[in-house]
Amino acid sequence: MQLGMIGLGRMGGNIVRRLMAHGHSAVVYDKDPKAVATLAADKAAGSASLEEFVLKLEQPRTAWVMLPAGKITEATIDALSRLMQPGDTIIDGGNTFWQDDVRRGKALKERGLNYVDVGTSGGIWGIERGYCMMIGGEKSVVDRLDPIFSALAPGIGDIPRTPSRDGRDPRLSRAISMPAPSAPGISSR
Repeated sequence: MQLGMIGLGRMGGNIVRRLMAHGHSAVVYDKDPKAVATLAADKAAGSASLEEFVLKLEQPRTAWVMLPAGKITEATIDALSRLMQPGDTIIDGGNTFWQDDVRRGKALKERGLNYVDVGTSGGIWGIERGYCMMIGGEKSVVDRLDPIFSALAPGIGDIPRTPSRDGRDPRLSRAISMPAPSAPGISSR
């Protein structure tokens, strides 16, 4: 399966590396051309702009934004949403405030775009051990992306799904070395 990654810092870059090690392909973009070149040398498809990034993605496109919460994430998702087409998916893997996710999800749905909130933890060790993820989004979209999530979060198929109060379908998972969630029915963020 193909995934586009925007933000190639320690987490974003290692998520791409882990996915490629598990047989997936990646299209990458970062404001730092050196970060793009490094992953392109590892067989990711590098992009010099958001426009080129979107053009390299196969439909239905899936773009993961792994940037710090705040203006940069908001601006990137806004720009990305203007380049993508109905049926495409934007994933926010950063530490965004949950109310921003709810607002953003509604706005993107009005444009025909899917939005998935993936609270991601695992730091620089995630490449080896896997990531802790709290995944919130429409069930059909999350199910379609399951090969990506399963490669990133070992054991994800063993975690029961519980609908949240706002109707999203969070899936809780844990990395090999991380403790499991302590309470059933925990919602995304």
